[in-house]
Amino acid sequence: MTVTLRLNDVRVAYANHRELHTVVDGFTMSLEAGRIGCLLGPSGCGKTTVLRAIAGFEPLRAGSIHLDEQLLSSPQRHLPPEQRHVGMMFQEYALFPHLNAAQNVGFGLRRLGEADRRARVAAMLKMVGLEDAGARYPHELSGGQQQRIALARALAPSPALLMLDEPFSNLDVDTRERLAHEVGEILRSAGQTAVLVTHNEAEARAMGDEIAWMNAGRLVRQEMLREKTRPDEG
Repeated sequence: MTVTLRLNDVRVAYANHRELHTVVDGFTMSLEAGRIGCLLGPSGCGKTTVLRAIAGFEPLRAGSIHLDEQLLSSPQRHLPPEQRHVGMMFQEYALFPHLNAAQNVGFGLRRLGEADRRARVAAMLKMVGLEDAGARYPHELSGGQQQRIALARALAPSPALLMLDEPFSNLDVDTRERLAHEVGEILRSAGQTAVLVTHNEAEARAMGDEIAWMNAGRLVRQEMLREKTRPDEG
């Protein structure tokens, strides 16, 4: 079993005057490579805080976070976000309006040579089914197409972990569930390890392989949606 992400007894708390306000307390979970895990729960339950802690935007008061056996966070160690090999995708697509789709996808690939960058961009656009949309600008794309471009941009640098924070909440209900299913299939075909944060159970079930239910900063139960693939099954 290859465990890519591991959180052990994670605690995140904020100073509030002279007291500490605990947002996440004793949170433990692990996610195997190539799996999509969903953090599901009501607004304010701490799921986005967990995501931000993994990304390196929130320090830990207790516990630890490991990615591919590397210690990312503990009370004694805090690896900067840019050194974590983690990709982020938010509900605000944050596409650059003055760049076309191909330029948006290639934005994080500036260290590659021109030919390699073009090839990677073309591969990402094909992966999300928009290989003919590279010359179009964000305002010329539908909401679902913009989200696919945002996904391609997040995947282009080959992150060890992709995190998605309520990525479909700006879309209508039908488009949201359909796109969640499609994005899940894209990530599985790419073998991408990912964590989705959502308060929408239908969305979690359409996209995820497993669900971690949260309430009041704690993990309350876990549910397996799709069986893990054994090595001899590909």
